[in-house]
Amino acid sequence: MQIRRLREGRGYSLEELAERSGLSFRGLIYIEHGQRSPSVLTLLDIAAGLGVEPGELVNHIAREGVGEPGPQQSGPTIERS
Repeated sequence: MQIRRLREGRGYSLEELAERSGLSFRGLIYIEHGQRSPSVLTLLDIAAGLGVEPGELVNHIAREGVGEPGPQQSGPTIERS
């Protein structure tokens, strides 16, 4: 997620973003460090606190192709004699 990059780009401390988004400081730390997965409602609160669209928080996933299916892999090759 892009929370830390967006937060630092705006010059917000963790405390300031927590206050702006209505979240606890500790909860925000856990989310930012990847120790907890935020709910959709929490993502909306964080996006509002940062003044961005919610998609901006996860845009890097689409750009990097995460979650897209990889090439089809077949099972083991059996050689016949």
